[in-house]
Amino acid sequence: MKELTVATSFDAVSALRQVGPARFEADLHPEWTIVGKPNGGYQLAVLARAAAALSGHPHVVAASAHYLRAPVPGLVTVEVDVLRSGRGASQLRARLGQDGEARVEALLTMSTLDPTGAAYWDAGLPGPGNLAWDACRRLVPRTPDGSRVPIMEQVEVRLDPECEGFIRGRPSGRGELRGWLALPDGEAFTPASLLFAVDAFPPATFDLEFTGWVPTLELTAYVRALPAPGPVRILQRAQLLGARRVDEACFVWDSTGRLLAQATQLAAIRLG
Repeated sequence: MKELTVATSFDAVSALRQVGPARFEADLHPEWTIVGKPNGGYQLAVLARAAAALSGHPHVVAASAHYLRAPVPGLVTVEVDVLRSGRGASQLRARLGQDGEARVEALLTMSTLDPTGAAYWDAGLPGPGNLAWDACRRLVPRTPDGSRVPIMEQVEVRLDPECEGFIRGRPSGRGELRGWLALPDGEAFTPASLLFAVDAFPPATFDLEFTGWVPTLELTAYVRALPAPGPVRILQRAQLLGARRVDEACFVWDSTGRLLAQATQLAAIRLG
């Protein structure tokens, strides 16, 4: 197998240049892609960083994005409108554009997360499990049909051995993937990069049937806490598949078992 490419930090690949009062430029990195298209969570994180630059609050706590047309790696523009600036939270609209066309439209809520906050009640959530990082193997940056997945050479995805059946052409049928995610060189997660984390795993539909690219149509994410240092645990679960659409839920915990982020997305899919 070809030697892995040099990894580039998430902070670097999501960096912005302010070119106007509410306008930014960014360079979407060619290695943070799937079948040549930048990852959807990565694009949303870029929008969140732009919103944070114009908001009086530093942390994204909610974001909902509609993916109109996939950009290609390279120069993009980001325009931000402040819809409301409040004491406890602010709401903003952000648009990612390329070649004069809107590619992603998002609404974001910004606030300030409490680094010491604990959940009052969490019985409605799935559990993070107790699978250790060392008990999981790194996912090879190839799809089951042998296609290269550049973004998997940048980040480290480790899967629960019980979720690896699709790699050997024997999916379990549960529609669920569990494991761990680490950014390059142990980079710490931030609220913005957690928006990438909720879209970083392979589609949970791989555990049903391998279908190639499963492009996101809409993604809604909540960031609930500031993470402890280190990699994060991921649960990616398919919920309903039909009419060439699938909705998936994702949950992200830190190493202490605290829920950091959760998301749902609607994606297109072709079976058979």
